[in-house]
Amino acid sequence: MKVVNSLKSLKAAASDTQIVRRRGKLFLISKSNPRLKARQGGTSKKAKRRAKR
Repeated sequence: MKVVNSLKSLKAAASDTQIVRRRGKLFLISKSNPRLKARQGGTSKKAKRRAKR
């Protein structure tokens, strides 16, 4: 799985990709090519809180 800043370019790579929002992050999945996966999204609120300590 790739972590990218923008899913737009990867969405154009395959015709049947879907962008799905899960757990506050955007995921790109492809039914025909299961190896094509990507995620966009920063750290969670919990991780930010832990970093402050």
